[in-house]
Amino acid sequence: MRESSEISVSELQSDQQAEVVIVASAFGADAIRRDGHAVWAAVAARAGASGFEVRRELFARYADATPDALRRLGEQIAALGLWAVYSTPATLFAADGSLDLAALKPAIDEAAALGARIVKLQLGGTEHGTATDAATLDRALSAIADSRARVVVENGQLKAGGTIGAFSALFDALPKDSRTLSMTFDTGNWLWAGENPAEAARRLAPHVSYVHCKAVTGEGARRFAVAPGARDVLFAHLLKLLPRDVPRGIEFPFDAAAPEADASAKVAWLAAA
Repeated sequence: MRESSEISVSELQSDQQAEVVIVASAFGADAIRRDGHAVWAAVAARAGASGFEVRRELFARYADATPDALRRLGEQIAALGLWAVYSTPATLFAADGSLDLAALKPAIDEAAALGARIVKLQLGGTEHGTATDAATLDRALSAIADSRARVVVENGQLKAGGTIGAFSALFDALPKDSRTLSMTFDTGNWLWAGENPAEAARRLAPHVSYVHCKAVTGEGARRFAVAPGARDVLFAHLLKLLPRDVPRGIEFPFDAAAPEADASAKVAWLAAA
């Protein structure tokens, strides 16, 4: 007899297709730095993706992040029929837990130049969380209100910026009617931080507006992102717990021997899962 917690991907299928974003790093960091984002955005478009996530840390040159260069890249992505996500490794909160406006404002400006729909930062802060006082949050929301792109914070792989409690405390402290700040839920990063992904999904699902999809193999610090398997019960369960009407980003690596074919298969699978 099958345990009730074992939920197959086929049981989660519905007529509603999710929007799928391909994260640039899924094609390999070396490939993106060698060829540029635009080349691989074209592959993502042929694979059937709805969006493409540009990764700031994968720019080969400083000049790639100038407003003019970002604008050209955004135009190239849009011409392919894709919309853009702009991802930066910068953190919304500094290492002491205080708001880092010096990181937030450039991210917003760069995302605007790109024409991105979503701009993603890491949460940051300390192992105990972030500042949640009214004055700090008012400054954050005022800055975020100027953004053309939806601002999201992602759970990272460290305790600082990667715990359920830090996200819960932040969202609980925000005004109840505020939808200005939301989160990217990374299905794999919780494991690096020693957190339970299913518990995270149950508690944080109302605040999720983008999902980074991957499974994890290995133990301890030697964990690696991999594609979820067809019988990956945890991943299927997470998709059931999280909102279906938000974009899903593929952040696991594609088959290096046949990246476009693998991307096409994974996009079709994830859209229907």
